[in-house]
Amino acid sequence: MDILISEEFDSPAIQKLEAKYKVVRDGGLWKNPAKLKEMIAGARAVIVRNQTQLTSEVLSGAPKLIGIGRMGVGLDNIDMPTATKLGIVVISPLDANSTSVAELCLAFMLGLARKIPAADRSTRGGAWDRKSFVGVELDGKTLGICGFGRIGRKVSLLARAFGMKSVVYDPYVKADSPALLETGAKLMGTVEEVLSAADFVTTHLPQTTQTKRMFNERTFSLMKRGAFFINTARGGVVDECALVAALKSGHLGGAALDVREVEPPTEKTGLEQLDNVILAPHIGAFTAESQARTVAAVSADVDRLLSGEAVVNFVNMSKPARVTAET
Repeated sequence: MDILISEEFDSPAIQKLEAKYKVVRDGGLWKNPAKLKEMIAGARAVIVRNQTQLTSEVLSGAPKLIGIGRMGVGLDNIDMPTATKLGIVVISPLDANSTSVAELCLAFMLGLARKIPAADRSTRGGAWDRKSFVGVELDGKTLGICGFGRIGRKVSLLARAFGMKSVVYDPYVKADSPALLETGAKLMGTVEEVLSAADFVTTHLPQTTQTKRMFNERTFSLMKRGAFFINTARGGVVDECALVAALKSGHLGGAALDVREVEPPTEKTGLEQLDNVILAPHIGAFTAESQARTVAAVSADVDRLLSGEAVVNFVNMSKPARVTAET
């Protein structure tokens, strides 16, 4: 087998790969770890989204594997140290979905500020209750951005068009970064400074041991009373119970989450019952344009990889450092 696809997606780019290589598709394979281990053992490349868990054990049991195509950004479902140690190329087009996620973030901000989902539900129910849906404007507000990579920078640019000013926390961004000048954002020294200054807080941080449940009872308490919280990054950076408590107490004005710690959620946390919460099923990258860019970029690089060429959208190495019977 040349390529194993373990989640549901299709496009003309995938069909081109099928015309050239032996491709096995199993959209539900990510749900069956034992079967995944069995099938990936015979694959030269695997293409995944965010559900397939490519652990050290899985990768170590795939002696022919030379490449992983990740449809989207975020590499927390891939054991990167093991992949790199084994010489496996990891492909991820990091720019492909920045616009889509950033625009969803702005949509969430507008939805929270103007109470759009609650107003929609009320009006559909036959009410005409204007007084209950007095909102706030984005103009003149401060946006706190935690994580100032490609998506965070795009959010800052979009927010600037709404008359917002941005304050930023990112330990990897320097004070002289051109991105700060481009967006007009102000770099803060700590996340606490950002939280206390912001009317809206959005996180674009990766999920790591350092960021695990970074937004918790303590950090939510540092936010302004009535502030709004948005997460389109990774669910694991948020303590959902603490978020529910902050919302129920009235300390936070609302929250919007596109991502959850467990996807799909297996238990209700109380977020589902709150009118000032917007929930979405991890759709940040799900626009027609973003999906087309992502699938095309990953497919082209998988083709390059299997043809012995250097890949373009690599995150660890451009060519496999692994010698297998297939290469």
